[in-house]
Amino acid sequence: MDAQSVKNADTAEHKGYDAGKKVSGIKRPVAVDTQGLPHAVAVTTAEVTDRQGAVQALACCKTGLGCVPSVLADGGYTGRPFAEHVQKTLGEHVTVHIAKRSELHTFKVIPTRWVVERSFAWLEKHRRFWKNAERTLNTSLPFIHLAFLGILLKRL
Repeated sequence: MDAQSVKNADTAEHKGYDAGKKVSGIKRPVAVDTQGLPHAVAVTTAEVTDRQGAVQALACCKTGLGCVPSVLADGGYTGRPFAEHVQKTLGEHVTVHIAKRSELHTFKVIPTRWVVERSFAWLEKHRRFWKNAERTLNTSLPFIHLAFLGILLKRL
């Protein structure tokens, strides 16, 4: 599970500011499986924290996530309240694992953290997603679903 902050175009109605990444726009929290296919997607304004966006995405798609045994997230999702929200949403059987960096200021590939980043890279191949040009958040979400559907169809 991870979130991506994206800049807004001038036509967008809903705007927020992500102070951590210094981006004015929207945020896309996405939960993917080990093959990079999405299971929970949401679109929020950028000021919504990663944890709040993740809980919102999981709550919208909880019917399809009933058999998920664990959720892997990066260091931005640490804390007991996030784990409790995930267990309250998906069930008590779900465990939350945090993939942390091994050392600061050194680059080391951690394969478990790259699964969701790879999915974001697949989205970025679609010209429409390098910047949010949609007026409302409700129209941005179906286009993300269509892009992932196209990725899935290419695999057939």
